[in-house]
Amino acid sequence: MTDHSESLFEAVGGLDALRRLSDTFYDAVLADPLLAPVFANFTRGHVEHVAVWLAEVFGGPAGFTAELGGHQSLLRAHLGLSITEEQRTRWMELMAAAVQKELPDDELLRRRVLEYFDWGTRIARDVSAAPVGENLGDPGPTPRWGWDGLI
Repeated sequence: MTDHSESLFEAVGGLDALRRLSDTFYDAVLADPLLAPVFANFTRGHVEHVAVWLAEVFGGPAGFTAELGGHQSLLRAHLGLSITEEQRTRWMELMAAAVQKELPDDELLRRRVLEYFDWGTRIARDVSAAPVGENLGDPGPTPRWGWDGLI
């Protein structure tokens, strides 16, 4: 049983676990006919960037903000992708399978992680409708997600 007093970052198993989660997930995404076109410019470095983002969101080191441009950079990466609800739903299905495979066997932990992904993918879908170069304004700091959701 996971200690629910620790951060989600600690509970999932840290950066190594988030790397495995991202790697497993993107292997499935790139093989998926519905999602592969969204990731036409995918590089393996994306797996590391996602793991570092998730580490920060889940209460770990703030490496994404310090080294990769923070919240604004993440949102800008989705501009112009025109993500559909069907693609978002498929993304969630593949992530749920990766969570099941890679994260500890703790129902609450997995549910909280998937709740974050559901929340975040809705934002990504909405932002993706804007053209590349759109001024997003200041989205604020990188969001944090804990045992009770958005912190």
